[in-house]
Amino acid sequence: MKSMKRRNSSHYVIVGNSIAGVAAIEAIREIDRERTITVIERELRGVYSRPLLSHYLEGRVDDAVMRFRPSDFYTRMAVETMRGCEVREIDPRRAQVVLARNRRIAYKKLLLAVGAEAITPPIAGIEGPHVHAFTSWDDALALRKSVKRGTRAAVIGAGLIGIKAAEALKALGARVTIIELADRPLPAVLDREGGRIVAAHIRKNGVGLVLSRRVKEIRRKGSAIISVVMEGGEEIPCAHLVVAVGVRPRLGLCKGTRIRTRTGILVDRHMATSVEGIYAAGDVTEAAAVQGGRKNIPIWPLAYAQGRVAGANMAGEKRIYKAGRQMNSIEIFGLPLITFGESAAEGGNAEALTVREKIGPVYKKIILKNDRITGALFLGEIERAGIIAGLMSDETDITSFKDELLSENFGYIYVPKQNRAMHIAPIEV
Repeated sequence: MKSMKRRNSSHYVIVGNSIAGVAAIEAIREIDRERTITVIERELRGVYSRPLLSHYLEGRVDDAVMRFRPSDFYTRMAVETMRGCEVREIDPRRAQVVLARNRRIAYKKLLLAVGAEAITPPIAGIEGPHVHAFTSWDDALALRKSVKRGTRAAVIGAGLIGIKAAEALKALGARVTIIELADRPLPAVLDREGGRIVAAHIRKNGVGLVLSRRVKEIRRKGSAIISVVMEGGEEIPCAHLVVAVGVRPRLGLCKGTRIRTRTGILVDRHMATSVEGIYAAGDVTEAAAVQGGRKNIPIWPLAYAQGRVAGANMAGEKRIYKAGRQMNSIEIFGLPLITFGESAAEGGNAEALTVREKIGPVYKKIILKNDRITGALFLGEIERAGIIAGLMSDETDITSFKDELLSENFGYIYVPKQNRAMHIAPIEV
């Protein structure tokens, strides 16, 4: 877009430019076409789809697909963008954000959509070249340039990011090993049986998987990585390392302010923080959760929903954020997986309905409490996951058809008519 005259004030200032920030822009412009919007972002690339990073690394999508809004988006929305800029602090008393060289931009309404940052564990040798995060476009580009066919690569962390990074690296011809501290991959969303199936599937597809092990040291020769050393002394040779042990909300801008934080920025149902005129949305927040209270749930569809609510309220329209829940839909080496709610729950006061097919990696599980669905896991066969998700969202009493929930023929014919409208469907993230 053409450069605009840089202002020292803007009615709306948005810090961060991922899905939550874009959603806020669109919501604001549906209500207010006149007042100024300024977006300040650390990166230089503008908005892009972070869930597609592994596909980009693998070469399955190009730059155009990565950008999920057209190139003239900011021009059409009359938004001034300040790329490659970092907000150093917030001055709520003066209603200003402070940039480098003490440049200040005043605001009437401020949105913090700064997302989360990759966690770097305290491992000897981890600081230095050939260690990669996998949360940004630049991360994917660095890996694409560095990793060649036959390159040995290790991934610390078998969560969603780590597994997708490993899958893309394997597609590039790298020899990959995943190292996970827990006893199974995807420990946040899989129970032991689901984890056992996914672990076997990962290994079947040519990726090494080391479970229940902690990394002690990254061994180097000069600046080059030689191997990853386990606590027991075992070494895994590698030349590149991807660190994917998790992310945490970027809370640095809240220091020295009255913005309340816990794991993330605490927001109310309007996405407002504890400081008047300041809102937050996306992976940086702790927002209303279905299970009660507030929780940090860093997934794409919730970030979008929060951004929409924040933008509308900033523009003067009262809009409420509906409580969110964990929900993921992915493929792991072609194996489809959908989880939502308390999908990893085992034991306790919950009832579990399960189906495990004897042939093939097919496993289905539904978690019940007080005859309501509170979580589910569909692995291998996912055709009826949307119906189950709808019943969970609607808090439908499933007593009369509980025995049919996991049958091959289950459908809305079993559900009371008043509960047949779908309220939620899994979204690919």
